[in-house]
Amino acid sequence: MLKLLRSLVARPRDPAPPVDATPQVTPTTRVTAAGVADFDVLAHLIDANGLPVLDWDAAQAWVAGIAGDDAQAQAWSSCEIAWLQHLGAALGPGYRLMQRGHIVLLSSLDDRIATATMDFVDKTLQRIVRVLDGLARSVQPHEQEILIVFDDDEAYYRYLAHYYPDAGEFAASGGVFINAGCGHFATVKADLHAIEPVIAHELTHSCLSHLPIPAWLNEGLAVNTERRLCPPVLAPRTSPRQMHARHQAFWGVDEIQQFWSGKSFLRTDEGNELSYDLARILVSQLAGDWARFRAFALSAHMDDGGEAAAHEHLGLPLADLAAALLERPADASWAPTPARWQGEPERGAF
Repeated sequence: MLKLLRSLVARPRDPAPPVDATPQVTPTTRVTAAGVADFDVLAHLIDANGLPVLDWDAAQAWVAGIAGDDAQAQAWSSCEIAWLQHLGAALGPGYRLMQRGHIVLLSSLDDRIATATMDFVDKTLQRIVRVLDGLARSVQPHEQEILIVFDDDEAYYRYLAHYYPDAGEFAASGGVFINAGCGHFATVKADLHAIEPVIAHELTHSCLSHLPIPAWLNEGLAVNTERRLCPPVLAPRTSPRQMHARHQAFWGVDEIQQFWSGKSFLRTDEGNELSYDLARILVSQLAGDWARFRAFALSAHMDDGGEAAAHEHLGLPLADLAAALLERPADASWAPTPARWQGEPERGAF
């Protein structure tokens, strides 16, 4: 995928906002705003496995006391930048903060690749809004799209561990959108050959973060959008016939309940891969009638796996749809049943 990144650098581009490449500076310790006391950044940094994360609840409470929407948005952006400065300092001297318009990048990438990456993020955002017509939320004034590119897996997973429970095993990933206080997405420099589909996938999650949709719908939209914007170069290792056989062998009543609740996406066995693929197929089938599907997606809620919205806007239960795709007889026990779920449902964007 670096070929496309290089092409972005090589081909002439329309005039774009200049890149603000901030060299390593002393991180901001206080954020100021008119009419309120300064926000003490240092006092609100949380130690996340040796890396700083800002107490976003405290930042939000401080911002709420500022008069005027524009002033609040600017203060929030300043808190984000201050946090990124501290995170960059903790990660090492090679990390720099770069900004072009509303795109903010923290990485150790060289200037050309960093600039191309920010260009790609900007253009991909615009394309996602067009592709997901009526679903994707565009970037609002004063908002920032933040991408953190870690140098290696160790730093990446050390950072992600802050957002996962202490116990249990979790599936590996090449990128993730984190919608916790400050929405941002992260990937690994070692995976830069795959940066484009990762960015497209995670940006889709960012554009859908305002919707309380179930994980299967969130991931299905992200996978299909990723493939549309960044078609795979290599043929899949498994044929469609082989994948269908794997689906038929894997999914049962218990497994499909994990799928509707989103828990199957967190499995560390083949259920992880099959969850993403089943979500892709379901969304691909449903999105053929976009107006109808859009109404469904705007009404779907993770609390019931989207079942009520399916009845209202699709005219069929989700159990029947899943059974038909897997060539199984209709079975009411395959309907999303929150009473059988383990813990709270997942929102996706894993």
